[in-house]
Amino acid sequence: MSINGYPIIDAHAHIMPVRMIKPAPLALWRETYRDNADEIIETLESPAKLLAHMDREGIEKVVCINYIARDIFGFTDEVHDYVTEICRHAPERLLPCGGVDPVHSTDLPADARRVIEHYKVKMLKVHGPHTLYSPDDYLHDKPALAEVYRQAEAAGVPVMFHTGTSVFPGARSKFGHPMAIDDVAVDFPNLKIIMAHGGRPLWMNEAFFLLRRHRNVYMDISGIPPKSLLTYFPRIEEIAHKTLYGSDWPSPGIPGMRANAEAVTNLPLKEATKRKILYENANNLLFNGA
Repeated sequence: MSINGYPIIDAHAHIMPVRMIKPAPLALWRETYRDNADEIIETLESPAKLLAHMDREGIEKVVCINYIARDIFGFTDEVHDYVTEICRHAPERLLPCGGVDPVHSTDLPADARRVIEHYKVKMLKVHGPHTLYSPDDYLHDKPALAEVYRQAEAAGVPVMFHTGTSVFPGARSKFGHPMAIDDVAVDFPNLKIIMAHGGRPLWMNEAFFLLRRHRNVYMDISGIPPKSLLTYFPRIEEIAHKTLYGSDWPSPGIPGMRANAEAVTNLPLKEATKRKILYENANNLLFNGA
């Protein structure tokens, strides 16, 4: 399975329970997809339909992004039941991602243990703009967040941080600034960190700096139009070994898993660079090279 001869791992797809989304963000999402919205929802609720969709799109493996965002999006801890059920049907192809809730939790370390040990998620997602806290808030008013990072570090579970803006109602994009991750990378040097979206569309220079400074920091290029990738990251060949392809499907404005991956295969990059970005890096970092 490949696209233009390249095997593909989509390291950032929102395989999520759309039924949980609150009316305001759901309306924006539905407006984007219009006639296809119900079909997408059916795909996201059926493991068989999801796998068939991946096959048609030429995608070998997918990281199923989920996180808790009660106030703005409506996502609660129930996302973990959803994602583990979806992924158990094809664990070699689907990787479960979950999260914790530093804003509302009464026992954050226990929540982290439950997500990592009981649900056995393979990645945690921190979405500051949708949950209204910063990745480095363990240094301020959320000290228990440090224990989440310690547990993830000890378990070898990567943490993905949303970097960049969000267009959804109620989101506060200041919490997507990448430089807050500098503290996390310093304080947890063995934690595998992935900056989602590479800081787009405002903070790509900061993201590039962090990738070069910290050996444990990676990024995905989800949500970046492939035609803009070399404008955003003109020196991407230097960080090819730390860059992962992601589609961000089905977020607003995303044409699809295949469309964006195919566009990346056509960029004027070295063959080795394309293979690292499209498959090898994610396979080694998230799927243990299997």
